[in-house]
Amino acid sequence: WGLLFLTAALALGRTAAARCPAPCICDNLRSHVLCLKGNLTAIPSTIPQLTKKLDLRGNSFTVIPVGAFLATPYLTHLDLQHCKVDKLEEGAFWGLGRLVYLNLASNSIAILYQESLDGLSSLQQLILEGNRIEEIQPGAFGRLGSLTVLDLRANALVYLPDMVFQGLQVLRWLRLSHNALHVLGSEAFTALPTLRRLSLDHNELQALPSEALARLDGATRLDLGHNPITYVPEEALAMASLKHLFLDHAALQDVAPDAFIRSPHLRTLDLRENQLQGLPPLAGVKGLVRVSLAGNPLLCSCFLRPFHDWLVRARVQVEGACAAPPALRGRPLDSLRPPEMRCSRLWPPPSPAAPSEQPKAASSGQCPRGCTCSPDFRHGSCENRDLREIPQGFPENTRLLDLRRNAFGTVPPGAFSGLKELVSLHLQSCGIEALRLGALRGLESLVYLYLTNNRLSTLVAAAFEGAPRLAYLNLDRNAFTHLPVGAFQFLPNLISLHLQHNAIRELVEGDLVGARGLRWLYLAENAIGHIAPSALAPAKMLEKLHLEGNRLAEVPTAALRGLPALSELKLSRNPIKHMGDGAFLPVASSLQHLYLDNMGLEQISPGAFAGLGPKIRSLYLESNKMSNIPNMSNFTGLEILNLRDVPFHCDCQLLPLRRWIDKLNLRVGATCGSPAEARGVTVKLSTTFQTCPGWGRGEAGGASPDKTKAARKPSKKKRSGKSPARGLKKSRA
Repeated sequence: WGLLFLTAALALGRTAAARCPAPCICDNLRSHVLCLKGNLTAIPSTIPQLTKKLDLRGNSFTVIPVGAFLATPYLTHLDLQHCKVDKLEEGAFWGLGRLVYLNLASNSIAILYQESLDGLSSLQQLILEGNRIEEIQPGAFGRLGSLTVLDLRANALVYLPDMVFQGLQVLRWLRLSHNALHVLGSEAFTALPTLRRLSLDHNELQALPSEALARLDGATRLDLGHNPITYVPEEALAMASLKHLFLDHAALQDVAPDAFIRSPHLRTLDLRENQLQGLPPLAGVKGLVRVSLAGNPLLCSCFLRPFHDWLVRARVQVEGACAAPPALRGRPLDSLRPPEMRCSRLWPPPSPAAPSEQPKAASSGQCPRGCTCSPDFRHGSCENRDLREIPQGFPENTRLLDLRRNAFGTVPPGAFSGLKELVSLHLQSCGIEALRLGALRGLESLVYLYLTNNRLSTLVAAAFEGAPRLAYLNLDRNAFTHLPVGAFQFLPNLISLHLQHNAIRELVEGDLVGARGLRWLYLAENAIGHIAPSALAPAKMLEKLHLEGNRLAEVPTAALRGLPALSELKLSRNPIKHMGDGAFLPVASSLQHLYLDNMGLEQISPGAFAGLGPKIRSLYLESNKMSNIPNMSNFTGLEILNLRDVPFHCDCQLLPLRRWIDKLNLRVGATCGSPAEARGVTVKLSTTFQTCPGWGRGEAGGASPDKTKAARKPSKKKRSGKSPARGLKKSRA
């Protein structure tokens, strides 16, 4: 029996090896498959069935279809980072009941649908960092009962609806940093009984979301730094288990004495880099060990003496130094003696503004005939009912209203009257040609408005009047030939604007007047051939600018001036043939992701990338026509570099690039287009460089097949201390 089992195991191993997809590397001993940074556009169908770890980073899948992994039911780890995924179809992960780790970071996913993550009953870690997630539909996480870590950092979330995380019964860490959150439903964190850490730093919260946080009885750490919070009111945090609170780098001007009285176990309080001139003695925090006040303009006068005395009595360590009076400037708080803290003039502490009370839920009401209303989620839907008029009579506390795929034609004034709590409105594919004046009147809580795939060609400037909190506006696939001038003056909180797949020809001065808070502007697949130098100037906070698939003949360098926060620029599929010196100099200090692929680019001048350097994390130059590129040796922070399908001329002028690629631990895909004897050979393995002056013994590669083989397979000495997978990855770079 033992011999029979061994024979079967060997046969199975041979079968698995034989089925390894050509672009991939299979390690059958550890059941690992690596298909890194290739040009795959679909999930390989011949991956060995017993594979446990599948690494597909850096491919181009776009959509993960239904049942994409049914052939690999034993997977425990799946990595899909940087795969250009923009949609997870419902049922994409069916059959992966053993999966414990799923990484979908750095893709373009915009919406998490209700069944996008079904089938992942054993999943413990889900990484969705760095996507474009703007909305999470109710029930999206409902089948992830084993999840302990959910990472949603660096997305485009502005609102969290009630019960959005329902089903995450064992979640311990929820990461929501670096979004644009400024509205949280009072029940957003309900049904998270085991959550221990919540990261909400780097968002747009203007006040502590006290009601939402009160649901987190077991959380011990709360990160709220880098939010524009100005005041911590009385009993602001009712978190019974909270031990560590971070409110650093906010805009705090005052903290109420009993702000933390309902968080009795608080041990550390981080209030660094705020605008606090002082603090009162803090009540109810007998276990507090440390308070950090560094970077605040502390006025060490008699008004700070009660707080100082309290620190001494309670034996609380303090970090911070006096900013005034001049005699005490720079003195650490813990070095002061009470007699030194004198008052020479009246300094009344600022009176805090009263915290705004959240409105109570209105009555549930009835539901219009032919529609469905969910009182649990406050969700109403009349999708695809062939309606000619917008129905009336939805419950007044409705938060999400889905009216897609109807035939309204126009949206009349007051169409949604009475829906003061509505947050998300879906009007996609409704044949809408006009938004009448006052159409959104009364939608004072509206954050999301979807008008995709309609017939809009213009908008009345006051069409958005009455929806001051609107932050996400999707106008993709309409008939606009220019931006709706003047409309943004009524949208002071607009953060994300989608105008992709329209017919916009140019951006002119005044187009974005009023869009001072805009962060993400999506203008892909239009007909833009010109951008005026001042067209983007009003959007000084712009972080992402997508211009791919337009008709630009040159980099709009002048228009990039005045955008100090721009971190992502997409110019793919524009007919830019030549790139001149200093093309990206105006945004060199902030740019991190640059897309220049599929442009037919023929020449890049030596100074085109002037100013760019360690901050650049990803650079896409694939599918162009240039034969050389400038020196990029100072791009030391690169995580992605794509040089595929570029016909490099592999002569001595390319030797600096060849040496630089050799030092990178990245798979860049650079191949020679000429001379003839090197055509199709990777730049790294080409032997044409061996006749160049300065070619030394330490260079990789070789003239003979044996040397070429050696270049493909690192020696044992070089691979010592590294895992087989890492060695295989490096050998195929």
